[in-house]
Amino acid sequence: MNTYAPKEPLDARDRPARLTVGVVGAGRVGPALAASLQLAGHRPVAVSGVSDASVRRAAALLPDVPLVSPAEVLARADLVLLTVPDDALPGLVEGLAETGAIRPGQLLVHTSGRYGTGVLDPARRAGALPLALHPAMTFTGTSVDVQRLAGCSFGVTAPEELRLAAEALVIEMGGEAEWIAEESRPLYHAALALGANHLVTLVAQAMELLRTAGVTAPDRMLGPLLGAALDNALRSGDAALTGPVARGDAGTVAAHIAELRVHAPRSVAGYLAMARTTADRALAHGMLKPELAEDLLDVLADSAGGTGATGGTRGTRGTSDTESGGPTDPAARPIDRPTGRPRDTDATPGASGDTDPTPGASDDTDATPDDPAPDTDTDSGTENGR
Repeated sequence: MNTYAPKEPLDARDRPARLTVGVVGAGRVGPALAASLQLAGHRPVAVSGVSDASVRRAAALLPDVPLVSPAEVLARADLVLLTVPDDALPGLVEGLAETGAIRPGQLLVHTSGRYGTGVLDPARRAGALPLALHPAMTFTGTSVDVQRLAGCSFGVTAPEELRLAAEALVIEMGGEAEWIAEESRPLYHAALALGANHLVTLVAQAMELLRTAGVTAPDRMLGPLLGAALDNALRSGDAALTGPVARGDAGTVAAHIAELRVHAPRSVAGYLAMARTTADRALAHGMLKPELAEDLLDVLADSAGGTGATGGTRGTRGTSDTESGGPTDPAARPIDRPTGRPRDTDATPGASGDTDPTPGASDDTDATPDDPAPDTDTDSGTENGR
């Protein structure tokens, strides 16, 4: 479902002045954003990147733009895109500020979903103008990313006096600004990670299981089904739930778990967690009747207490449930009837499934500038996107 309606082009008087643009971190996100700004009339002048993948990406998306050091990028550019992994961003900003690389009046933009503008405070004290522009999109590191920015929402955090400039830059890249409060950035990013990054994991697992079941083209089988499920979920939310958990088919769920223990034991824990979350939400919205939920929840609780929930007899930290003092999986906790909720969970039905607090990307879209290898690079913006 695509409800995006392109906005009218900005009048020249409403556009920001043509800027020289620099990129610190030639991961999947930075070169794509710079290329998009170039289409809007801005001029990329410098990019920093170390790995072979970064160099190739910069050459493909920003041909003839020189590769230089981060300090030199800041020396040449009016607008600097800091598209590095979340964990690297605070140290990068502090280092640039301490070395005097930041110029007063310079626009400093990061694309992390996790952070607002507070992470740029060292640069702000040096006179920089801080913006947090996080594209809610997964990135590939290719030219297709520039096209995908059309209609893409950006999670934007900016000082009041820079809101117009931030929105103008987002619009010039073809996106739409969604204002996120500084204190809400981690929650916002976690929601994106839950919806996009975890979706990739679920789809990849589903394809593997279908291949094991003998399906020759799992992508072709899943495509229409997942497309319809996503469209229905975006339109109707929890009302779009279907399948054995939502129906309370305990026998079918038990059969699923038994097969997974044999063919894909490492996927059992994820299946149980998602089934329990689905059951909680279906109960909360009146789709799963309490009388049907009882057997289903018994199956999930019993299965969570078994050895197959983690693909072996030990948990992820190398200790068994017995050694650690009991199962830690919420699905293994004592159940209240008839609601079917763990006794020590939040009083709001379905709260155990509401874990949205993004990734980039996806994120899935966090920008990863210098990936060790082309196939290990992550996206920022949005894994950031990430």
